[in-house]
Amino acid sequence: MQSVLNALRVLEEVAVRQPAGVADLARALGMPKSSVQRALVTLHTAGWIRQVGEASTRWAVTTKALHVGRRATSELSLRDTAVPIMEELRRRTDETVHLTIPEGGDKVVLLERLQTSKPVRIVMPLGMNLSLHASANGKAVLAASPADVIESYVGKGLTRYTDATIVDPARLLAELRDIRERGYAVNGGEWRADVSAVAAAVTGDSGLPVASISVNVPTSRMTGELRAGYGALVRDAARQVAAELGSPGRPEAAGGPGTDGV
Repeated sequence: MQSVLNALRVLEEVAVRQPAGVADLARALGMPKSSVQRALVTLHTAGWIRQVGEASTRWAVTTKALHVGRRATSELSLRDTAVPIMEELRRRTDETVHLTIPEGGDKVVLLERLQTSKPVRIVMPLGMNLSLHASANGKAVLAASPADVIESYVGKGLTRYTDATIVDPARLLAELRDIRERGYAVNGGEWRADVSAVAAAVTGDSGLPVASISVNVPTSRMTGELRAGYGALVRDAARQVAAELGSPGRPEAAGGPGTDGV
């Protein structure tokens, strides 16, 4: 653990002082030169810093830090844009509203949560991973993904979480077509038997999904009428977020690039 902390401290100091040498960094951080040197080697191997100067004894931060920073800024921008729209969605439904982002091609991650005022509610921790085929948020993202992404995901096998989980590939592909047609996904106890939800994908400029918004309801109080009504609301909310992020927000965006061939 200490070696990791040392590397992070060195990285931050390089960013401030670049180009920086071992001696300068050791003095600024109050660390032994040997510890600084080990941290520099680790950071260089991982691609975070590069050697500069003719003698190659000084260090500067690479563009990797910039890429990570852009990702963090992008998520903050998404959250700042989405939360007011999510608050209106919660006001209209008085149910828990989630914002998730796709990650790694096989899951979505819970980025933000607005809770219902009702005593019986869905409670999930921020940062929680949800599957693409057994959650409304995941299915919304999967349906808006390119055909090759869908094919790759389905080809790895579909894990069963409850008796309601869709594990047959043909049935899931049919479900994804339905999601593209109506503009929102439905989860009827497929991840947890007591959780039902509707969700819609937020698409970016390229038409690819960058997030999804859902209304989450205990299965015991989700009716067919509520499901359709909430579905329309999350579809509109997702399009509004997309529009404010700069995406055209076309109605057909819900179909995504995965429409053909799946």
